[in-house]
Amino acid sequence: MQTNEALLGSLTTDDRLAGRTALVTGASSGIGEAIARVLAASGARVAVAGRDTDRTQAVVDAITAAGGSAVAVLGDLGAAPDDVRTLAARATEALGGRVDILVNNAGVYPNAPTPAITDDQMESLWATNIRAPHVLVAALAPAMVARGSGVIVNVGSWMARVGVPIMGLYPATKAAVEQLTRAWAAEFGPRGVRVSTVAPGATATPGNAGSSETLAMMTAGTPAGVPVRPVDIAFAVRWLASDEAAFVHGGTIDVDGGLSTTRLRG
Repeated sequence: MQTNEALLGSLTTDDRLAGRTALVTGASSGIGEAIARVLAASGARVAVAGRDTDRTQAVVDAITAAGGSAVAVLGDLGAAPDDVRTLAARATEALGGRVDILVNNAGVYPNAPTPAITDDQMESLWATNIRAPHVLVAALAPAMVARGSGVIVNVGSWMARVGVPIMGLYPATKAAVEQLTRAWAAEFGPRGVRVSTVAPGATATPGNAGSSETLAMMTAGTPAGVPVRPVDIAFAVRWLASDEAAFVHGGTIDVDGGLSTTRLRG
């Protein structure tokens, strides 16, 4: 099986998203980086949103080196709502006045049992994982509605529907994201804006590089047998953003190697 890096370095270009613009949050590494690069490979002009200047610019440089179009938009999705609205405005301006595709990918995931979660961590989970997507959709969906077209893809998690003993609040935020997807599909879908969720499984990213043994153990009993690669999530997002997914509204696509639905061992 090819590595995530090899696949991202050899993406085939096409024009299925040509003429469209996309804002991808949390795009300076991991899943967000893969989504930004895959959307750009299919012709979208991408606003790469991240907190770190160097890492965010590195993703932009990788996209442009491959012949794509991208711009860096710096900002903290855990900041105050007005700051998130400012990020949306700056991304819209950088993309030529419109955002056709919004990918709410940024998220935080402190790993600790309930008594160990601090007040700051609780606030960060709420602000980044739930409030920021809500603020961005509120800021950007009306213009999509006015144009009669747009796509919103929320990145959820396999944990949203499974109880685990070491992490309670993070999965709850992702369950909220799935519910927001359903509500937004009902609210905006009849006016031309499609909303869906992609739920990754145990995914090997730079952020959890120190947990490679745990990830291998978690996925050994799945049909895939190995952790998900960020690019696998990106391919699902690209499909949802394309016209091929015209009748997909309000649902969740699990890209988890079968982790949430199957058991190969008793």
